[in-house]
Amino acid sequence: MLIVNAVTALDSTFYFDKPFLPCRILVPHVTALVLSLGFPQDDESSISLRQLMVNEGLIPSLEDEVKRRGVINQLRKIVVRWVKNVAWQHRLPQNQIDATNATILPYGSYGLGVYGSESDIDALCIGPFFASIAEDFFISLRDMLKSRREVSELHCVKDAKVPLIRFKFDGILVDLPYAQLRVLSIPNNVDVLNPFFLRDIDETSWKSLSGVRANKCILQLVPSLELFQSLLRCVKLWAKRRGVYGNLNGFLGGVHMAILAAFVCGYQPNATLSSLLANFFYTFAHWQWPTPVVLLEDTYPSTGAPPGLMPIQLPCGSHQYCNSNITRSTFYKIVAEFLRGHNLTKDYLKLNFSWKDLFELYPYANTYTWFTKIHLSAANQEDLSDWVGWVKSRFRCLLIKIEEVYGICDPNPTEYVETYTKQPNIVFYWGLQLRTINVSDIESVKIDFLKNVNSGSFRGTVGRIQLTLVKASQLPKNGECGSNNRSKKVTKTCWRIREDKQCNNVPVYSKHLPGYVVGYQKMVNREADGMEVKC
Repeated sequence: MLIVNAVTALDSTFYFDKPFLPCRILVPHVTALVLSLGFPQDDESSISLRQLMVNEGLIPSLEDEVKRRGVINQLRKIVVRWVKNVAWQHRLPQNQIDATNATILPYGSYGLGVYGSESDIDALCIGPFFASIAEDFFISLRDMLKSRREVSELHCVKDAKVPLIRFKFDGILVDLPYAQLRVLSIPNNVDVLNPFFLRDIDETSWKSLSGVRANKCILQLVPSLELFQSLLRCVKLWAKRRGVYGNLNGFLGGVHMAILAAFVCGYQPNATLSSLLANFFYTFAHWQWPTPVVLLEDTYPSTGAPPGLMPIQLPCGSHQYCNSNITRSTFYKIVAEFLRGHNLTKDYLKLNFSWKDLFELYPYANTYTWFTKIHLSAANQEDLSDWVGWVKSRFRCLLIKIEEVYGICDPNPTEYVETYTKQPNIVFYWGLQLRTINVSDIESVKIDFLKNVNSGSFRGTVGRIQLTLVKASQLPKNGECGSNNRSKKVTKTCWRIREDKQCNNVPVYSKHLPGYVVGYQKMVNREADGMEVKC
């Protein structure tokens, strides 16, 4: 039982949360909190690390958790109504309509309990055998969501590796993929690891289920959920500050980080938070890549050569690895940051040790002499969001081409805005290792990249791309492109359902109920079809 002086209890607020079950406790000092919550083994270094988590805002508020839980509950109610309506359209007997069910399962950072105030919600919609992705999910459910006053900025992402509907619900971004199981009714607490539910499912559903399955396996494997969550929060903060976070830019994504953190936790079930973080960097600074990181090695033995430079195996299926865009350049950067982290944390038990240096921002301007400037612009902010998302999905091709021409390239994930430019824009600055640069070579890089961008199936409004080389002295000053001016617009790959005069509403009729309109497909009359991107 926590006993706190009522006069001093308002000095600070701290939250320890498990998935979907936050616990708010008011305490005067982090030390008192750590002891009261059952972590008497935490040394002074762990206490200071927890204080840093509070100072950096890594612990979400109770209000934020309640809001997100409400979003999940509302979505569950929506998909239940949706699937019963689909069952009626398919002319199922009334007893089957009454019995059928669909559900929503959160995963990703929210499912693991390590989300931040700016994080989106990854939530998988799981439906029964008769609810198809093409007609019922992307048309019928989309229209049902679109009719809700809480929903805004709705997009369909059909061409992604995991197709999904993206929208904001009460201001919170939601990524909603779909999995179709060969059963009539999906239990609300469906066990996605049970082979009964996984029989005869299609490839798209299997890919959509992988995130939920990985989350569940990780949560079952870690010996201490709270320590795992705290470690993962710290590791993600480190990766973002040091510029090694983000799969689209060739670095480590959220699932990679979660598996690496779970791997370390599994070997130290009784560790303190500080020792776990120090051991995280020790482990992967000395890791013999491309030896894969495997959580369940005995269950899923590897066969053949693992894919990629830093293979990390998913814990939920035989021989499945996390999708990775890591290249030669980003591999070197990640390994270098692991080594730096180890050198900074190996003396964490010394008196007056500080964690501050570990989380310093990466000094791009002091590290590189030359940069590739990638300037993306569009007519308005919505078009820019779509355009940047599409171009970012092709970043790996650009990175590989730059490596061929210039050698090592460090793709800084930070998005900047040129405030003096009239058109909405996003700018990236990628560091180049060489001290002397042939400026004319950027033209060949630009031509190849534009061919790649134009070869895809982007269906939004085509924007502009400018690739140039700049020196470190030409980088934007902090006052011009600091944190206050950075774009907070979500720029994930998407296909936007346009509502302007170029769009025609084409009714889509049910295949099972002739004459019944299940929704409207937006068909875009684009003069830009086949149009090449302008530089």
